[in-house]
Amino acid sequence: ELAGKVAIVTGAARNIGRAIALSLAAGGAKVAVNTRANLDQAKGVVDEVKALGSDAEAYAADVADPAAVRGMVDKIAARFGRIDLLVLNAAIREHAAFEEISFEDWRRILATDLDSAFVFTQACLPAMKKAGGGVIVTFAGVTALLGLKGRPHVAATKHGIVGLTKALAQDLCEYNIRVNCVSPGQIDTSRAPGAERPNRMREIPLGRKGTPFEIAGMVRALCGPTGAYMTGQTIHINGGLSNSGV
Repeated sequence: ELAGKVAIVTGAARNIGRAIALSLAAGGAKVAVNTRANLDQAKGVVDEVKALGSDAEAYAADVADPAAVRGMVDKIAARFGRIDLLVLNAAIREHAAFEEISFEDWRRILATDLDSAFVFTQACLPAMKKAGGGVIVTFAGVTALLGLKGRPHVAATKHGIVGLTKALAQDLCEYNIRVNCVSPGQIDTSRAPGAERPNRMREIPLGRKGTPFEIAGMVRALCGPTGAYMTGQTIHINGGLSNSGV
């Protein structure tokens, strides 16, 4: 259902990003696999995409660096000829007591988790308009939904993402660009030191963590005809961890 489409997936070298890249490729999309530093892992994802019969290339760029983002998007547009799908998965999820968070740390989290969505969307907009439309998928999380202790900076950015998603859906609908947000709960992934969070298994009604491909399946649905009448929405995938919305 995604044949002929070109997707950018940020933070796609492992975990949820890798699963998204493979799911979109299974749907027929060509994939630009972004990573900040794990280029060897990103190239491994490219090999997996090609094994599925699609095309892909790895790009190393820090999503918090506007110049690097714009340069990467230009290379992708030149390489593949178009951009249809933008999945903004890359994020930093650090854990620290509020009084120990420096302003520099606060700004670094916002730059990666929120500012990057603004920069990427502006950078991809000309190519999406030229293609006649597109789909943008942003990422929030249960941290924003519940307000997790030790993550005020992450919660703030993810609430910002939800608001940005709703506003972009209004701003970009005239260009046939849909914008939705996926908000995962506890997903079974490997995390860098300092990014771990308390285990809330006893609070999850389904009694288990989710898998990266359960998140990726929703992203694929939003990018294809199944999601054609959805825009400005936040979809919570958390095993029933909370039934309230943001």
